[in-house]
Amino acid sequence: MAGSGKSKGRVFRLFRTVHGWLGIFIFPWVIVIGATGFYLNHPKTILPALEGPTYDESRFEAWPAPDPVSLEAARAVALSVWPDEAIDEVSEKVYHDRPSYQFKKASGRIIVTRPTGHYFVKTRYTRRTYAPDGALLHSKIYWGAVFKGLHRALWLGRSLGTWLADLTSLAMVVFGCTGIILWWLPRSRRVLRALAGRG
Repeated sequence: MAGSGKSKGRVFRLFRTVHGWLGIFIFPWVIVIGATGFYLNHPKTILPALEGPTYDESRFEAWPAPDPVSLEAARAVALSVWPDEAIDEVSEKVYHDRPSYQFKKASGRIIVTRPTGHYFVKTRYTRRTYAPDGALLHSKIYWGAVFKGLHRALWLGRSLGTWLADLTSLAMVVFGCTGIILWWLPRSRRVLRALAGRG
């Protein structure tokens, strides 16, 4: 019986150690999952507090001497953004009710408005608006995409996949199981003694 008690004690200490270290590991990710999950359930409550001032794009037409942009000029603008990346795709589209040239690169898209030369640099999580002379006019963060990305992968970007989220999910399962075991082991002795007494 003494050997059995020591064995149970070692098992209890092992599970307590595993449970404690897993708690430290998953704590920040539980906060991230909880906060982003709250946003996903209540976006209209969270977004107004995060979104900054907007930019009135009707001011494009008030730009001094607005000059229609050719495809070649628009391409030159696109090449200046992320200059180490090649242009993968070129298309014409209407963006924000303005005819535009769109250039796709690995990091995102550059959209040049044809009537005035203003342009947008878009990534998965941000949009920056520039004047024809390259002056930054406005920055926008796509908070919905940010929170969804964090909730799904626990970081932003797709380059590393979802291994951290998968690892955290497994850690949470083990954390829960060891918690149940730690709760049960001290009580199991009383239950077993009670059953033996009835026998």
